[in-house]
Amino acid sequence: MTAFLGIEASATGRRWVGPSVEEDRHAEALVQATNLPQALCRILAKRGVAPEEAAGFLAPTLRDLLPDPLVLKDMQPAAARFVQAVQKSEKIAIFADYDVDGGASAALIIDWLRQMGRPATLYIPDRIDEGYGPNEPAMADLAGRHDLIVCVDCGTLSHGPIAAAKGADVIVLDHHLGGETLPAAFAVVNPNRQDESGDLGHLCAAGVVFLMLVEVNRQMRAAGLKGPDLMAMLDLVALATVADVAPLIGVNRALVRQGLAVMARRARPGLVALADVAGVGTAPQAYHLGFLLGPRVNAGGRIGKADLGARLLSTNDPHEAAAMAERLNTLNHERREIEAAVREAAMAQAEERGLDGPLVWAAGEGWHPGVVGIVAARLKEATNRPAVVIGLEGDEGKGSGRSVSGIDLGAAIQKIAAEGLLIKGGGHKMAAGLSVTRAGLEAAMARLGELLAKQGADALGPQDLIVDGVLMPGAATVELVEQIESAGPFGASAPAPRFAFPDVVIHAARRVGTGHLKVTCGDGLGARLDGICFGAMDGPLGPMLEGHGGRRFHLAGRIEINLWQGRKSVQIRLEDAAPAA
Repeated sequence: MTAFLGIEASATGRRWVGPSVEEDRHAEALVQATNLPQALCRILAKRGVAPEEAAGFLAPTLRDLLPDPLVLKDMQPAAARFVQAVQKSEKIAIFADYDVDGGASAALIIDWLRQMGRPATLYIPDRIDEGYGPNEPAMADLAGRHDLIVCVDCGTLSHGPIAAAKGADVIVLDHHLGGETLPAAFAVVNPNRQDESGDLGHLCAAGVVFLMLVEVNRQMRAAGLKGPDLMAMLDLVALATVADVAPLIGVNRALVRQGLAVMARRARPGLVALADVAGVGTAPQAYHLGFLLGPRVNAGGRIGKADLGARLLSTNDPHEAAAMAERLNTLNHERREIEAAVREAAMAQAEERGLDGPLVWAAGEGWHPGVVGIVAARLKEATNRPAVVIGLEGDEGKGSGRSVSGIDLGAAIQKIAAEGLLIKGGGHKMAAGLSVTRAGLEAAMARLGELLAKQGADALGPQDLIVDGVLMPGAATVELVEQIESAGPFGASAPAPRFAFPDVVIHAARRVGTGHLKVTCGDGLGARLDGICFGAMDGPLGPMLEGHGGRRFHLAGRIEINLWQGRKSVQIRLEDAAPAA
């Protein structure tokens, strides 16, 4: 395929790739059939939306997209056992993972039970002392004091700990990849069990919990009882879906879209306090959930008190929420500092080892287990390779991995764990965790590299820049951006469209903040467009645009609405550029 606008190597060294001939034809057919703007039709064409499906796609509803919860194995008995516990006032414990998905999943159940006048015990393991997932001492202790334990965002591989929960029933609500056998729980509801179809494999744990509560409410209605309003809880599902980088396709798209609308009503004290401390001054978008709110909720589990995020999301006390949000904000700043130090050391080590293999990995003494996943993501982004980062302490190392599209890291890690090369390991396609002995580290990473190579990870080149079409500065209106947003929300597996602005003049370029660049460009005929390029001065893009010298450029980025003093304007979030011939 010919490079888009002839750009084989941009300022960031990437080849620009435009729409295929088939996508062009599909987009044109959509324009003619729907009268929608071409920029919007290009998004629909890329998603494979037919003309007759366009209206439904642009207005997704849960009524149309929410699956019957009973399509998931063990859902009926899980919901029935939960209803029984509520009706008989049994003691219920919730064992949750320490990330956003686990915290939001726990908060969903706590909120539901509170509205029914039922208390619940929240237990979230300490990342450093206990590690991920249920452990035998904790489960045995909870079982001694409770009738029902609900494990959320964990438990699918926890055979020993669940067996240790003697005297209590255990329900697992999870989405992590299942093994060949399931633990001896009362029910294991997981769309990624090996005996599931995988049709709902894109759900995060909070999505699975929401489906169970839908079935719980249905069973209660059949018994003449009324459960809480589940639609009002979709703010938590949206936060978890985006923060856990679940694909924004199918029902996930409707869950997030409706959840953002719920969040905009500012009814949940924890999310209100979190938004305020994060400086979210507009109606929330998926971006805010993934990059502003999610990291702060995660900060408690990463370097602070493990249950702080879940407590914030489940509290109904505004004063308590404000205090916890402030604490999480402080922890997030500390997390950034720790992450920066580990990232620098990990990148230097990975470069020394080589960045052209099927796996990029690094391991260091005392690297904080709360930031290794974030650093793995940074290595993955920088190299377009699956990446694993491990913190060593004593005879063991605890690590986290992130993958690239088309490479199933979770399955590979689960395989080497089954082969005995890891103490334990698991996850899903794009993210996974592991524990390994110091002595077995090199052998484990070598074997992991072999498995990833078989999937083609060693053949990956520099990541192309995918461009969805051409737009002129004068056409980038507020109305167009709002129409494009109707095809959202945008995120994992559903990226926001990226447009090329060809042959533009740089009228102004000035540094702002720490290494960012503010740009004003135009078509030379009067139309102008402002742009922001975050981190521009950390690479070649910023200096090139800052020293434009009157030259013309092709620019690429995503258009968005900028709200300043009540006035809406369009700006381009610049990602790349190349000199115009």
